[in-house]
Amino acid sequence: MNLQQRIKLLAKLGNYLLENNDEWQSVKQYAYHKNSWFTLAFIDLACNNIVHYFLRENLLGDWAKKYNVPDEQKCLQTIGIVMAGNIPLVGFHDFLSVFISGHKQLIKLSSKDDVLLPFLINKLISWDADTKSMISISDILKNCDAYIATGSNNSGRYFEYYFGKYPSVIRKNRTSVAVLDGTESTTTLDLLADDMMLYFGLGCRNVTKLFVPDDYDFVPLLTALKRYNYLLDEHKYRHNFDYQLALQIMNNKLYMNSDALIVTENESLFSPISVVNYSFYKDENDLLFLENNESIQCIAGNKYLPFGATQQPSLNDYADGVDTMQFLMNLSQKMG
Repeated sequence: MNLQQRIKLLAKLGNYLLENNDEWQSVKQYAYHKNSWFTLAFIDLACNNIVHYFLRENLLGDWAKKYNVPDEQKCLQTIGIVMAGNIPLVGFHDFLSVFISGHKQLIKLSSKDDVLLPFLINKLISWDADTKSMISISDILKNCDAYIATGSNNSGRYFEYYFGKYPSVIRKNRTSVAVLDGTESTTTLDLLADDMMLYFGLGCRNVTKLFVPDDYDFVPLLTALKRYNYLLDEHKYRHNFDYQLALQIMNNKLYMNSDALIVTENESLFSPISVVNYSFYKDENDLLFLENNESIQCIAGNKYLPFGATQQPSLNDYADGVDTMQFLMNLSQKMG
């Protein structure tokens, strides 16, 4: 299968997702049944972003051209991929990168997200049988030439132990932050609410920490967040919210509450589900440490990534800032 065949096949997959036929709707329903964090609305959001920002023939063509992906991969290698499962199809970009590069891939799925991608892979195979020789799914990754592994800081140490002697990309915990200056409009705050609340705040691109000026008025933001009060209808989220609220009360902590999200002053960039932390800053010098911080995936703000864009990565937005495609192309050159 040459590069153009792979690109056209992926564009066909994008069109299939747009059709949203009964077959695909049943698969999404089953994914939600297995993992209730994967609501149908959030699965649809993930798929729509994949379709519009990844699976366009022109976008894929330009992406492949940027890296000089050969028409046929002559230095064929097997890439082992350990996928995360915090949000629907979170590992799709890794799958896509290896597929476009022309290498083979052996995928270890997360038990939290083991329905959607296998179905889409089987769909590709049904359209072109050559795909079957390029993609495999396994519970054990052995005899691979290189690895791409995503997980927590703890699992990252495990990955480094087992995969470190091979060419590898190993990703650990990351999160996203937002910088506000108090001039944000109601529309802007609505977009920030999306950055914070989509996928229940479970993604590394979700904002879990706010940096605000000393005199910041939180009321407009709390009002914007009320649009997401419906998340309390999901019992897992409600359980986390009730637990975190009880902790704030028992520990006599100062907090604010949008009825579905707790906002509290805390230095940590990371926050539990249903909580977002904030810190005050005096001037831009207080924020210099954010740049190149290994714990931060995205910074949203008027001088940073636009509010509302954190959950819309492009093909060239790489997790942990590590260029996966360049890694795969370098691998081809070394093996060649």
